[in-house]
Amino acid sequence: MAHTTMRDLHHIEQNKAHVMEIQVNGGSIADKLTYAKGLLEQHEPVTSVFQKDEMIDVISITEGHGYEGVVHRGGVKRLPRKTDRGLRRVACIGAWHPSRVMFSVVRAGQNGFDHRTEVNKKI
Repeated sequence: MAHTTMRDLHHIEQNKAHVMEIQVNGGSIADKLTYAKGLLEQHEPVTSVFQKDEMIDVISITEGHGYEGVVHRGGVKRLPRKTDRGLRRVACIGAWHPSRVMFSVVRAGQNGFDHRTEVNKKI
């Protein structure tokens, strides 16, 4: 695990450090462990981890928005003003048969907080 030292980054207006996990390769498990223990509480320059023009994959979590309705989560239109039983709903959630709601029909639920991977980012 590595993190940025925020007090050295005056041009960034945030207090929370950027945290990343770095994989240690090569040798046996004991060699990896002694190498990692030697790096504890040490300042490591970025050039010791990455090379120029190296391609990496970035894995992260999207920003969570909690429990959202179908209008915000799925982008469906609101129903007309005179609609009975509410207007911020899906008008029809499916046909009589098959007698179940299809996966493609937008429903209310958790919005955001998804696992995303961006591939081949150049340093």
